[in-house]
Amino acid sequence: RIRNAAAGVDLLLVEVGGTVGDIESLPFLEAIRQLRSDVGRENALYIHIALVPYVASAGELKTKPVQHSVKELRSIGIAPDVLLCRTDRYLPRSVKSKLALFCDVDEEAVITAKDVDTIYELPLVFHSEGLDDQVVQRLNIWTAQPNLERWERVVSVLKKPERRIKIAMVGKYVDLTESYKSLNEALTHAGVSHGVAVDIEYVDSDKLEGSALDGLRAVDGILVPHGFGSRGAEGKIQAIQFAREQEIPYFGVCYGLQMAVIEAARNLAGLAGANSTEVDPKTPHPVIDYMKDQSALAATGGTMRLGSYPCRIAPDTLAARAYGKTEVQERHRHRLEVNPEYHQQLRDAGLVISGTSPDGLLVEIIEYPDHPWFLGCQFHPEFQSNPFEPHPLFRAFVGAAVRRRTAS
Repeated sequence: RIRNAAAGVDLLLVEVGGTVGDIESLPFLEAIRQLRSDVGRENALYIHIALVPYVASAGELKTKPVQHSVKELRSIGIAPDVLLCRTDRYLPRSVKSKLALFCDVDEEAVITAKDVDTIYELPLVFHSEGLDDQVVQRLNIWTAQPNLERWERVVSVLKKPERRIKIAMVGKYVDLTESYKSLNEALTHAGVSHGVAVDIEYVDSDKLEGSALDGLRAVDGILVPHGFGSRGAEGKIQAIQFAREQEIPYFGVCYGLQMAVIEAARNLAGLAGANSTEVDPKTPHPVIDYMKDQSALAATGGTMRLGSYPCRIAPDTLAARAYGKTEVQERHRHRLEVNPEYHQQLRDAGLVISGTSPDGLLVEIIEYPDHPWFLGCQFHPEFQSNPFEPHPLFRAFVGAAVRRRTAS
């Protein structure tokens, strides 16, 4: 598997997770042990990550966990070249010397992997500790000094932003915010591109109704994320209606598009009781439904549309302006689709279907032309975002939120 992954690349970074000594990881550790013999000692580098806890009552950093971990590694034939020491403070030279002596590594190869305020600060911390120098020297890679200006700008914006904006994330997993990790990071990336910090307010869609909606007036944007099932669906629909009527920038991702279509069907197209068959199998207007070729697979669970699919974007739309082009590839992970039987009624009600599959059958993007910024997408754009190149839709959404904040 490692050799297959290495095809066509100059350097491969392989992580073997878990704890040294656990039986589950032994086959993988044995594989990387053998690999060094296969590729040559000068072409393989072992970096071991271990914990150096600080015992507050003793005022002391304890090196025993690292020593025992390295001992376990050496017992199965792997001698680490570099130690990455997880800790909450920079290691003093005395601790590094101790670890170098008892773990049989060079003192320069004992690297502090300190807790940081933002994960994007890690490249700067590792560079200051000399990790990159250790890697290139030991693998005999000739290279110039790294240009870290982009990383420095990302960290500078996150630590000292020009302004802050607030985005309401309306979902049902708000007690498990890591469920939205990719979305959170995509918002952060977009914020960096605008020089702002994005504060996310998690709103439980189960409890969002009536006067609770007024709390959304203070936010600069509303995002309804993915999430299968009926729980919290009505709260999401009410939040979407509130965003549309109060002209608050709205971004719906996957399920967020489907809920926006239901809101439009009910409140603009006059289709009382419109819903998704996932939420209400007996709905009189299944505006979100399985496609005909999916229905036969529903009993076996083989209904998921997964992977990358092309999306054709109508010109002179919000989506086209965000992307700067009219055809894109995006990653999907969902089951139901916008029912083609209702496409025209939704259009007549004012909903713009601005992105579709090349054959026009599947709805990929929806929007409203007379709203400051309202867009839903059936795919997961967060999967293609990074700190240096935020996804165009996230960048446009955060830009709209910044304009709202500036105008208020």
